[in-house]
Amino acid sequence: MFMSQQFGQSAASPDPGWLSSLLGGAAKSAAGVAVSPNKALSITTYQACITLLAESLAQLPCELYRRNGDQRERVTDHPVARLLRQPNGWQTPFEFNEGTQIAAAHGGNAYSYIERDRAGRPVALLPLDTGKVSVLRGADSLPYYQFEGQEPMPARMVHHVRWFSLNGYTGVSPVQLHCDSLGLALATHGHASAVFANGTHLAGVLERPAEVGGQELKPLSPERVRQIKAAWKAEYAGRDNAMKVALLQEGINFRPLSMTNADAQLIDARKLSALEVAQIFKMPPHKVGLLDRATNNNIEHQGIEYVIYCLMPWIKRHEQARMRDLLLPSERGELYIEFNVSGLLRGDTQSRYAAYAIGRQWGWLSANDIRRLENLPPIPGGDVYMQPLNMVDTRGASLQGKPDAKALAEVESILQ
Repeated sequence: MFMSQQFGQSAASPDPGWLSSLLGGAAKSAAGVAVSPNKALSITTYQACITLLAESLAQLPCELYRRNGDQRERVTDHPVARLLRQPNGWQTPFEFNEGTQIAAAHGGNAYSYIERDRAGRPVALLPLDTGKVSVLRGADSLPYYQFEGQEPMPARMVHHVRWFSLNGYTGVSPVQLHCDSLGLALATHGHASAVFANGTHLAGVLERPAEVGGQELKPLSPERVRQIKAAWKAEYAGRDNAMKVALLQEGINFRPLSMTNADAQLIDARKLSALEVAQIFKMPPHKVGLLDRATNNNIEHQGIEYVIYCLMPWIKRHEQARMRDLLLPSERGELYIEFNVSGLLRGDTQSRYAAYAIGRQWGWLSANDIRRLENLPPIPGGDVYMQPLNMVDTRGASLQGKPDAKALAEVESILQ
């Protein structure tokens, strides 16, 4: 018997409301706006976070390595190494990694069917539609995966990357978890759109005096008011008529207006909504265009913080999920999968060269080590590690080495 960790009950009778939301249905937010996964993507900050994480991860080289004592070597002849270079017959590694990360960040889970040969070795990773997969818990407490109502598959047949999880089996959907925040962002955007679609765009109001030349003016008739309003709307309302020059009659004056408090609050509300959406993914604000607190002095360090605190947890999820699903238990002590993030952590040219100079002068970097970090070919004699002169004596003997008998005799003769 299987129990569903998604529905909290037998998989034969899922909760229809939850299932509808999972398959693309809309959940009602506190702001009164229905939020669905597809609707959430229309929020520019949300979409920017999803795609930025996916593109950042997909551009990183992913390799299989073997531990050899304190050394490591890249493995190229293993089935998993070939799978990392070509996940299936139609996707490039970039496309597969990008799609997997989008599914994991947008829906909380990413599933891929592991196609194996007769020897049980993985030969292809086939993406599965997240909305059509149910995760079940078997009697052995291991996860089983049911695709479109078919027979449940054991975990060894499915590559599963999950986000933040409450039950240890499935990741939480950010659209469901933060429905109210996303609904508020959609409501604010919709209100701003309505203001621009229906409001007049002259930067002021029309005022009609109560009297002219000491003579009191009669109030306009309702019909005349409607005519003026209709004519005004036809001539000056809408985006295409913005900032036109108006001809005023009947003692009407034009009074320019600055931004109202309501307009200013609307702009602040939109910025706050964008910031809240970025916080869902721990995304630094400057990466999604919120540059209020970014300066030329701290932007580089903020970029490094993005890699360490925002992108790196996702990288670890992918690395460890691939090791769990693609490598045999007997291989995991010797082989491991790793994304190379050194390119994203590099600073500007001046900072990198200053760091290289320190490492070269103090002897823990050789010329070829530096050239490899800069994707340059090695040079003859470039594997020599320098040693500072203050760490050796004038005859080349290390100060930490044992002095010879002749050196001791010279010292004793001086001290006598």
